[in-house]
Amino acid sequence: MNLRLERHADVAHLVIDRAAKRNAFTLDMWQALPSLLNEAMADPQVKSVILRSAQAGVFCAGADIAESAAHVQDAQWRAANHAAIAAAQHQLARAPKPVIAAIDGDCVGGGCGLAIACDIRIASPRSRLGITPARLGLVYSLHDTKLLVDLVGPSQAKRILFTAQLLSAEEAARIGLVDMMADDVLAEAAALAHQMASCSQHSIGNSKAIIRAILDGQSDDDAHSSALFADAFIGPDYPEGVAAFLEKRPAKFH
Repeated sequence: MNLRLERHADVAHLVIDRAAKRNAFTLDMWQALPSLLNEAMADPQVKSVILRSAQAGVFCAGADIAESAAHVQDAQWRAANHAAIAAAQHQLARAPKPVIAAIDGDCVGGGCGLAIACDIRIASPRSRLGITPARLGLVYSLHDTKLLVDLVGPSQAKRILFTAQLLSAEEAARIGLVDMMADDVLAEAAALAHQMASCSQHSIGNSKAIIRAILDGQSDDDAHSSALFADAFIGPDYPEGVAAFLEKRPAKFH
């Protein structure tokens, strides 16, 4: 399969496997992503997801341009493709568990769109990142443009979109498009996922939801966010966290 879900202990891997086409996404792949991601989210053993390529040296070249060009006169196909891409991006950006992009190689166009919808991006030094609709006369969606602006700010987003340049991993890290760099991105992503797994999943899940609310425009507490803060003190994880702190041992959360 060109896109599949693998389970490695408490980490699910969402694997892109179409190296012959530089992992370019077809309509079928866009449509498959939400259900695969939901499957990982529904698995109680899974604490985080790593989005990666099956092969080293390539992450994702974006949407399959040859496929879209072949259907350019088909309004029904274009609508289905647009809906599938939007659904995939929304699911990634709003997944309740952390999603890490392990980027090794070119991460371009829709591939970079996938990466910026993840929570954390780790890139190898040989990676290049860019969002290139200006090379094709296309327009990036508002949702995905906002994901970019939230990461790098409006001025850098304009530079990325207006020039359609591919940035080095070092430059991407400097402006905030990439969070971490590592020679072995998969090992680094696995280590990060392991660290997350040792923490309270109640805390992580609700912290992610609060951050998403902030990015979506909320600027102050409401009844729900206030209750999350207050109720955590009587939740199942707090007593174990306090006991572990006092006893100077790692916590063993449920």
